[in-house]
Amino acid sequence: MNLRLRLALTTIAVTIPMVVVLVLFDAVARHRAAEEALVGYTLTRMQEPGGRDRCEADPAHWGGELPPGRGPPQREGREPGEASDLRERQGEGRERGEPRGRPPPLDDGRPRGRPAVLFAYDAALRSANPAAPALGEPLVAAIATSEVATWPRSWVRSWVSAEVEVLVRMPWDSGPCARVLAQGSTVPGWLGAVLPPTRIWLTPLVALFAAVLLAMGPIVGRIRRLTEAVRRSASAGYASAVPIDGDDEVGQLARAFEAAGREVRAQLAAKDRREAALREFLANTTHDVMIPLTVLQGHLSELIEGASAGAAVDRGALVAAMGEAHYIAAIVHNLAVMAKIDADAPRLHREPVAMGVLVERVLARHRPIARRLQVELDGAVPESPLHVDADVTLLEQAVSNVVYNAIRHNRAGGHVAVLLEGIAGDRFRLRVVDDGPGVPADELAQLVERGFRSDAARTRAPDGQGLGLHIAARVAALHGLELVFDSPPGGGLQVDFIGPRVCAEVADSTQEAHL
Repeated sequence: MNLRLRLALTTIAVTIPMVVVLVLFDAVARHRAAEEALVGYTLTRMQEPGGRDRCEADPAHWGGELPPGRGPPQREGREPGEASDLRERQGEGRERGEPRGRPPPLDDGRPRGRPAVLFAYDAALRSANPAAPALGEPLVAAIATSEVATWPRSWVRSWVSAEVEVLVRMPWDSGPCARVLAQGSTVPGWLGAVLPPTRIWLTPLVALFAAVLLAMGPIVGRIRRLTEAVRRSASAGYASAVPIDGDDEVGQLARAFEAAGREVRAQLAAKDRREAALREFLANTTHDVMIPLTVLQGHLSELIEGASAGAAVDRGALVAAMGEAHYIAAIVHNLAVMAKIDADAPRLHREPVAMGVLVERVLARHRPIARRLQVELDGAVPESPLHVDADVTLLEQAVSNVVYNAIRHNRAGGHVAVLLEGIAGDRFRLRVVDDGPGVPADELAQLVERGFRSDAARTRAPDGQGLGLHIAARVAALHGLELVFDSPPGGGLQVDFIGPRVCAEVADSTQEAHL
């Protein structure tokens, strides 16, 4: 179901019940107004000078008419012998050629309802007038406890029947005129108590309905054009922009679609960049792994041939093979870390990490390779425990990369030191410093770039992949740590991890909670 048809059905569903309620309310109001008019006319007739006397003098023929729309008549009730009986008046009207059952028109040409007719009853509700109708049970029951008795009001009765009937109790309670029944009409088929007296008021409703449908035409057209534009953009991979037309709600919807399209385009572009970087990374990593793997295979072949010939084990070949295996393991570990931190929202399992223990593990892991490369590796940690809120796996890999970088790019007889200390403001500093050839000052800022290697590094280790320091920088950023590179005065490279530490009480409570 389209929007225009839905709006039309909704308008009809709201308008029709509203019109019905208004018409029914108008009918009830017309009945109430007619009843009040009849009561007022009856009391005026009976309480004016001589009114009761005329009724009691001839109750069988007493009565009168109230022409609708002209107010209560001013003439007296019928005197004896006067032809005021309703049936005689109806007969006179027929003799003048007036249609039976249709009241004569008023001076303004509008039809009128049946004129009001009065009938007198005594306190026992008996009437001397043979034309007086029998009183209904609702009127009989109501007049016993009230001054005026009317039929129970009903919306359906008020709409279907235009006849109005009231029974009025007189101020006196004796004689043949103690109760008076007044009958009249609300002019059937016409409005006027609440709504305008003619059905011309329906014209604005029809005009409003047509205006709503006409006004919705351009809006529906804009929505359809916007829908088609969004479909075209989606089919083209959101490469095309969605046109924005206007500042209203449809325009805001177009802006929302365009903003969503820009976000999708940005995400697709980022995805393409990640995929391209991943393909390049895999290609480079395959190349970087194949070189040490080939070297490792050569050393192992030499060892096997020597063992087959009964020669002594070549310690140099064995040390070289172990170094290549260690390097391959570092590459694999870095691949696992990059897969984790390259995720859109990497999940960090943060907990208080004992940095002294972490440093000892890193030193123990790298001492064998340092000895094989003839590099002295030393470390120092404070006596009191120092804790950092971090993901222990990622942070340990970052520190390992920096230490391994200092060892691998050092020279034989060089030194590498790992120093952990607390500094002012509840912070810590983990410093890795070496006395190797170092890095030119203009290249320090580029060390954290993915795949970057200085000229000196390419010379010393042509098979390096330039990934370790990049991972260290990414891990530091995820933990809110500073990673600072500097060239010491004596040469070499100095790398500092600086950040906040966790107080001992918090660390102890967290460890107890884990236990």
